[in-house]
Amino acid sequence: MDVALARSWIAAIAAAVAEQADYLTQLDSAIGDADHGVNLNRGFTAVVTALDTADPRTVAEVLVKTGTTLVSKVGGAAGPLYGTAFRAIGKALPADSSTVDAAELGVALRAGLAAVQKLGAAVPGDKTIVDAYGPAVAAFEEAADDGLPAAARAAAEAAAEGMRATTELHARKGRASYLGPRSVGHQDPGATSTWLIFQALADVAA
Repeated sequence: MDVALARSWIAAIAAAVAEQADYLTQLDSAIGDADHGVNLNRGFTAVVTALDTADPRTVAEVLVKTGTTLVSKVGGAAGPLYGTAFRAIGKALPADSSTVDAAELGVALRAGLAAVQKLGAAVPGDKTIVDAYGPAVAAFEEAADDGLPAAARAAAEAAAEGMRATTELHARKGRASYLGPRSVGHQDPGATSTWLIFQALADVAA
C-alpha cells in the first residue's frame, strides 16, 4: 500500500458510508440512538477534506490524520472508536515509509483492534464493532503472505460473516445493551460499518 492507495481506501470508505448512511441509521434506530449513519457520514466527509488540505506523505500520516479527524468530528461512540482505531493503525506503521506491505498492514490492523477493545472494553460476542473487526483481522493476517488484494478480500468476507452473526447476539456493550434481550434479532450498526471499511479496502486493493 502506498499513499495513493491509502487515500483511495479512505475515499472509498467515505463513498460507501455516504451511500449507506440511511441504512446504518435505520439499523441504529432499532437498538441505538439513530445517528450512526449521519455521524459517520459527517466524519468521513470531514476526513476527505482534511486529507486534501494536509497532503500526507506516508501511509501512516494518512491513517493518523483520518483517526484524528474522526475523533474531533464524529459524535456518539463511533467517533472515539473509529478514530482511535485509525490512529492506532497509523501509529503502528513505519513512520517514514511511503509504502507498507500486507504483513505490516496486518500488524497495524491488529493494533487498531486492540485500541478499540481497550477503549470500549468489548470482547467477541458483545454485539459490537469487535464482532466484525476481530474476524477481519484474523483473516487478513492468515492471507497476508498472498499479498494485499487477497488479504483484503479475505478480511472483507470475514467481516461480513461477523456482521451477519451479530443479529442473533444479545448486546452486552453500548447503547444496545440497555435493551437486553430485545437487542436480539437486530444486526449491529457498528459491525455493519466495520464491514463497509474492510469492503472498501478490498475494493481498492483488487
